[in-house]
Amino acid sequence: MDPADLVLRYGERVTHVERVAAREAVVEPWPGWVDPDVRAMYEAEGITALWGHQAEALHHVHAGRHTVIATGTASGKSLAFQAPALTGLAAGRSGSSLRGNRLPTVLYLAPTKALAADQLRRLAGASSFARPATVDGDNSREERAWARDHANYLLTNPDTLHHSILPGHARWTRVLGGLTHVVVDECHHYRGVFGAHVAHVLRRLRRICAFYGADPVFVLSSATVADPEVFAARLTGLDVVPVTDDASPHAASTIALWEPPLIPGLHTPGSGPDTPDAVVRRSATTEAGELLTDLVIGRVRSLVFVRSRKGAEAVAATAQRRLAEVDPELPRRVATYRGGYLPEERRELEQRLRSGDLLGLASTNALELGIDIAGLDAVISVGFPGTRAALQQQFGRAGRSGRDSIGILVARDDPLDTFLVHHPEALLGTPVEASVFDPDNPYVLGPHLAAAAQEIPLTEDDFPLFGPRTAEGVAALEAAGWLRKRQAGWFWTKRERASDLADIRSSGGAPVQIVDDATGRLIGTVDGGSADSTVHEGAVYVHQGDVHVVDHYDVEHGVAIVHRDNPEYSTMAKSVTEIAVTDIERTVQWGAAAMSFGSVDVVNQVVSYMMRSTTGGGVIGEEPLDLPERTLQTKAVWWTLEADAVAEALENADIPGSAHAAEHAAIGLLPLLATCDRWDIGGVSTALHADTGTLTVFVYDGYPGGAGFAERGYDVAARWLRVTRDAISACECATGCPSCVHSPKCGNGNEPLDKAGAVKLLDALLADAPDHGR
Repeated sequence: MDPADLVLRYGERVTHVERVAAREAVVEPWPGWVDPDVRAMYEAEGITALWGHQAEALHHVHAGRHTVIATGTASGKSLAFQAPALTGLAAGRSGSSLRGNRLPTVLYLAPTKALAADQLRRLAGASSFARPATVDGDNSREERAWARDHANYLLTNPDTLHHSILPGHARWTRVLGGLTHVVVDECHHYRGVFGAHVAHVLRRLRRICAFYGADPVFVLSSATVADPEVFAARLTGLDVVPVTDDASPHAASTIALWEPPLIPGLHTPGSGPDTPDAVVRRSATTEAGELLTDLVIGRVRSLVFVRSRKGAEAVAATAQRRLAEVDPELPRRVATYRGGYLPEERRELEQRLRSGDLLGLASTNALELGIDIAGLDAVISVGFPGTRAALQQQFGRAGRSGRDSIGILVARDDPLDTFLVHHPEALLGTPVEASVFDPDNPYVLGPHLAAAAQEIPLTEDDFPLFGPRTAEGVAALEAAGWLRKRQAGWFWTKRERASDLADIRSSGGAPVQIVDDATGRLIGTVDGGSADSTVHEGAVYVHQGDVHVVDHYDVEHGVAIVHRDNPEYSTMAKSVTEIAVTDIERTVQWGAAAMSFGSVDVVNQVVSYMMRSTTGGGVIGEEPLDLPERTLQTKAVWWTLEADAVAEALENADIPGSAHAAEHAAIGLLPLLATCDRWDIGGVSTALHADTGTLTVFVYDGYPGGAGFAERGYDVAARWLRVTRDAISACECATGCPSCVHSPKCGNGNEPLDKAGAVKLLDALLADAPDHGR
């Protein structure tokens, strides 16, 4: 079966088709300095020559230049950092040492344990000169001790480096003092608050390496990112050389954008008496399941990427059910791949996919990273994965065997997805997004300064390493009594571990424990930042398919007590949010409109929850809640419009709903231009704000101190708001739906919303906006 036949069969659902021509390889010889045993290891795998970008990267790394390799999926980036690193290890076999009696070592960092394990597998042929070992939270004490004493190629992740290796650096002097290369793989994943934390973890690593006399070359590997040398320099604090001209071969491919159809006569009830019903589209997971069915019947080896575990299971179940009607043998050739499986279960699935026994696999993003799976012919992405780089990464899983392939993006009922399938120029052939993070965020910087001081006392010579706000951060820590200045520098004063101050993957506060009242069993946790809206008293909470109702929520101690139940309703929290401008850092005037960026205080309080019937009856009740206010000090972008311009565009009664709808759509579309998710940001709209004196719409970072997303919105404001306006206008619904102005996280139950008014408001706002960046 030709996968492209699907495009013809479902033509009415396909909004765009693009064919990408095959690409020939540019080949270069191996450089003479690569150790013969290292070269023999690769030649045994059939790699007798290099692609052009590999040769370029090897040249830079061998010359001692910090390098970022930003080329496509399956372009051989691993060789570009492995070969120089392994050559350095091979040179150490002669007994020659680098510094004193320390032999060369290599540190490899991956964002996930699975990727580090995959890299370990690829090093199997290097056993004569490399002693690789993974170090992570799954190690036994004996395994970690062996790695500390004997490994010369250490594979770990930023979490373990932050919490274990750097605070205990005195036990890792052999490894840290001998480092010749530090590899930061899949570095495009380090964005937002996580990216800011990792930037400081790497600076702490550099500081400790220098303390032990090591000066390693940093080699970063990335999917295609905007300005990779700028991103890598910000992440490491070093000058970095980019390698971006992908010289690897690739077979021809077809890309199709797919929009599920509206279901005639079916509507979702409004959240209240004044809210109109919303039109409903076929589920993207149902569409993907049917697509997978057709591909498996045609013996096309296919992979479906789904954002959630539940969604992946649903896609596989749909395909298996339909395949059973065709051939009883086919359902067993479809499976699900996700986190939570045992390592041996995952390896078995990978092997079945490689061998062709599996024809269809529905996966979460566990397979999105550089884990090597060849032989796929089709990839289906259920929903835009958040960035163009991630979509390229997913589509790049197919076509590695040299055969033509197809990639299909199935749009979810979401403003960004809807915009992209109707505006292919914004998705295909367009430079990828800028990776955004802010290492100067004081909420991130402070804990890492404390951790650095506990590792080695801080001195003023360290200040440039950690950035321009370091002196301010050290002064604040000293004033709080956490650091004390002595002749040798600033020392950590507490008995606690300073590294525990920073949870590098979350800024939502301590997790709230969810406990079954009948058994006392801990059934799960929820991030402290979202607990008020998800586990308040009376909330319906679903865990692994089991439905619970919250009996008691202890805010002070972070515990929610639940019981098993099966109510015929779901719950949605309602909240009130107030926002105050504390500092205007940047502003620009567009005629009667103005765009601003600065610091804000966001005060949010969950005040009630609605009960919505699960049998189609709409809202059946609302209950008040008594929960505390929560204050977030963060960064925001906001726009204002003078009263005369507002009055010319809208009737007074239409202003709140129009501003609210524009706010929702803008939040949904910002991920197109910044590497964030809509859940990373929040918004507030008001017809008259106390600090501005006029209509104002705010979009703020959902993290203390900011994450860089709002500032990115300010930088590309004209383009962002034009895209938002066009997305609302192009949606085929009459009064608003989840594809344009409805938000799944609205604290006001999506009330009020005025789709037509939002377009008028944005037209007025953009009347004198600059044309560049559209």
